[in-house]
Amino acid sequence: MQLFISCGEVSSSQFTLLRLLNQSLDFVSDNVSRILAPIVTNLRDFEMRLSCIERPSSISGKHSHLCTEKWFSDQKDQKRDPEAIFNVLDYILKSSLDRLASLRESVCQTKNFEYDDSLSIHSSIMRDLCLQGKMDAALWLREKMLRSGFIPGLIMHNHLLNGLCKLGYIEKADGLVREMREMGPSPNCVSYNTLIKGLCSVNNVDKALYLFSTLNKYGIKPNRVTCNIIVHALCQKGVIGNNNTKLLEEILDSSQVNAPLDIVTCTILMDSCFKNGNVVQALEVWKEMSQKNVPTDSVVYNVIIRGLCSSGNMVAAYGFMCDMVKRGVNPDVFTYNTLISALCKAGKFDVACDLHGTMQNVGVAPDQISYKVIIQGLCIQGDVDRANEFLQSMLKRSLLPEVLLWNVVIDGYGRYGDTSCALSVLNLMLSYGVKPNVYTNNALIHGYVKGGRLIDAWWVKNEMRSTKIHPDTTTYNLLVGAACTLGHLRLAFQLYDEMLKRGCQPDIITYTELVRGLCWKGRLKEAESLLSRMQVSGITMDHVPFLILVKKYTRLQRPDEAYLVYKKWLVTRNGGVSCPSILNHKPT
Repeated sequence: MQLFISCGEVSSSQFTLLRLLNQSLDFVSDNVSRILAPIVTNLRDFEMRLSCIERPSSISGKHSHLCTEKWFSDQKDQKRDPEAIFNVLDYILKSSLDRLASLRESVCQTKNFEYDDSLSIHSSIMRDLCLQGKMDAALWLREKMLRSGFIPGLIMHNHLLNGLCKLGYIEKADGLVREMREMGPSPNCVSYNTLIKGLCSVNNVDKALYLFSTLNKYGIKPNRVTCNIIVHALCQKGVIGNNNTKLLEEILDSSQVNAPLDIVTCTILMDSCFKNGNVVQALEVWKEMSQKNVPTDSVVYNVIIRGLCSSGNMVAAYGFMCDMVKRGVNPDVFTYNTLISALCKAGKFDVACDLHGTMQNVGVAPDQISYKVIIQGLCIQGDVDRANEFLQSMLKRSLLPEVLLWNVVIDGYGRYGDTSCALSVLNLMLSYGVKPNVYTNNALIHGYVKGGRLIDAWWVKNEMRSTKIHPDTTTYNLLVGAACTLGHLRLAFQLYDEMLKRGCQPDIITYTELVRGLCWKGRLKEAESLLSRMQVSGITMDHVPFLILVKKYTRLQRPDEAYLVYKKWLVTRNGGVSCPSILNHKPT
């Protein structure tokens, strides 16, 4: 203003205006600290709150905060340039916004961590539910995850598909695949293989083949697993052409036609041929495998040996076992069990026992099936003592026999009336902590009945109740038959009434024994009445009770009554429809 005045270019009005402007600038300069103090206080309070949430990440931010406090503390003593004040405010705002942005990023990272962690936990729970077969709970959890914004991955969806297909929920599995195609994640080859296998398991091979033919439409290329599933399903349905080895060309696309033979596919084809009785075709598949140097394993040889044993060609089966050893493939327990079972069925128990010993010498440990085949075969053959020796051998090898094997030996002794040996085996069974069942007691009762010891058999029946084992129809049939044989007809009918009271339904054997007992006592009319009740009750009838009555009437020289019983049998045999031409013809 002084410059303008010295230049003589200022009028009185202009001078007045310049003076007012100078006074205004002085006022702003003197009072800027007082005007901005509330704003600065709010900013400092905001920074303190941020510092409580977020740890200071750099020294520079702390340094700027201290400098700011120092700068404002000096405002009482000295004046500052207004431009400098606004620069400081800009810097405070910028640093605060930067810290707010970093805090927001850290919160987002925490949310992402929580999202991944929750997804992992839910996926683990869903996988466990699928393995346990609790598919309703697994599907409910998937629906809840989708509503909460959590999307299960492809692996989890494949677990769901596998669980649904195992339980036979094929429609739900098909619907899940459609949802995956529409909403994601897109199903892969494993997903479609699972669904195709599920369709084949419920014998819906036509739909499986249709789905297989449309895989290219969804951008999925079938693999060897897909091929093996389809081949196995076709083999089970018997849909096999004359040239089985060319079946791969009909299933796989042109890119896999020239691929080497797959051992799994060839094994499936051979097994199907053997089961259908096509031994020649099965051996042709084996021949082609050998020509193309397809590596073999014990599973392939076991399929061939089992097929040859089933067809009765034991010599060829032994030949393949020798070839198996020459190629460096060691026979396993399944190989020996197959041969031992075939030898027992052929009645060659000595050879089977020798092979069982060879099995132990070469280091292949026999299992329950190995001993089961031998013990059952020997008991059927009547060599129960030798079967008991194999049972003792199992115990020496720390292999606890299952209840069935104990029952077989006890029943073997019981059939020949050797109840002392049967009780000895039973006591040994109890000493090893194996609990008897109803079949064990029936075998012991059978032994007592064979020896004519009805009282002991009755005692075993009563002891069954104390061990919470309920007698069944076989138990009562054995006792009823023994009572009728010994002439205790009243006891037999007492057992019959006890059967009915305990909810045990009599069968044709029960009534046949009672008819036989009544005929032996000469109570033929009661026997005929019992036969009539059998017909009314709907029990499946055979010729045995009628034949007993006819023979009894014939021995008593009462042919007319014998003929009437014969006519009743003809009506029963024809399902209640009489044959006049036969009924009206009276035998001489």
